[in-house]
Amino acid sequence: MALDKSVDMVRRRSLIIGGLAVAGSTVVLTSSVAGQSMQGHDMTAMPDPDRPPLDLDAAPGAHEGGHGRMTTVGNVDLQRNGFDPTAMLTEWDVGTVSTMDDGRTLRTFEVEAIDKEIEIAPGVMFPAWTFNGRVPGPALRAKEGERLRIIFRNYGSHPHSMHFHGIHSWRMDGVPGAGLINPGDEFIYEFDAKPFGCHLYHCHAFPLKRHMHKGMYGAFVIDPDPDLHPDNTDVARSRLFGTPENARWQELVMVMNAFDTNFDNENEFYAVNTIANAYSQKPIHIEKSRPVRIYLVNATEFDPINSFHLHANFFNYFDTGTTLTPTLRTVDLIMQCQAQRGILEFSYADHEAGMYMFHAHQSEFTELGWMGMFDIVEA
Repeated sequence: MALDKSVDMVRRRSLIIGGLAVAGSTVVLTSSVAGQSMQGHDMTAMPDPDRPPLDLDAAPGAHEGGHGRMTTVGNVDLQRNGFDPTAMLTEWDVGTVSTMDDGRTLRTFEVEAIDKEIEIAPGVMFPAWTFNGRVPGPALRAKEGERLRIIFRNYGSHPHSMHFHGIHSWRMDGVPGAGLINPGDEFIYEFDAKPFGCHLYHCHAFPLKRHMHKGMYGAFVIDPDPDLHPDNTDVARSRLFGTPENARWQELVMVMNAFDTNFDNENEFYAVNTIANAYSQKPIHIEKSRPVRIYLVNATEFDPINSFHLHANFFNYFDTGTTLTPTLRTVDLIMQCQAQRGILEFSYADHEAGMYMFHAHQSEFTELGWMGMFDIVEA
């Protein structure tokens, strides 16, 4: 078993270091050792058994830039992609609001299924199925108790649906039996926003693993209504988008995902918000005086668990976000299976300004793109 795993790890690394010839593209991993970059184009290349392995950890400056500078080289064309992982952190789709005859708020969203080739690492293209032309799909945000209406149009090449993690009628569940939406057709999902929390939506067409892996998922957040939670009004108001209490927080939405670029049911790239190493190459700016709240969702296919580890700090965790008191306190690592999600809250107020790492604590995931940095700055 150990030998099989070692061979598997070499095969995965060879795909990346060897160039991963997708649409004629090349990916490069860099190392600080001897100032050299490792690159190639032989998809079958194996290491020389007579040559001792490089010890990245022992090399001078091995940890500069994070984990021995094992990172992609070059830039993804964000304009061609039509989405930016940095902007995604704070982009919320709050729909359009109107008032129903009974006085309740109606919040309407429009979502389209679109086939689209996207770039997931410099030069590496992936044939995605998307919601609104991006992976992950738009981060939908509403308030507890509102009536939600999601107008879904399928412009893709396969039947699709939208399944929301929440409470609703079976007719609105977006699964085979309740109804799949054929190419060119439209369907309107309508239900009440409950329970409050950090949720997700995804396509539930079969084969499910293919529709998930191709990119058909997104965050779905329902903020608590403070009037319904008199024992935790202040906390509820801090989560309610648009309130002064909420404005204090630096809120980020992070969807952990991965990509099987050769379609062998094993991932070659891992990321948060799709682009490998996006937040190591462009660290996330955080004001040290303001608390941080992360809405974390795991949409990774082909691996049973993903994780989030925070360096040099600890956080409180709200599993599924459906409570206003933490389910875990003072932890620095959380594991999530696919579709599991939660809210992380932490602060850098007592830290010195500087660069602080976060990443998956499966080392393989980290080395294949799931690593980032928080750039902690004075206000």
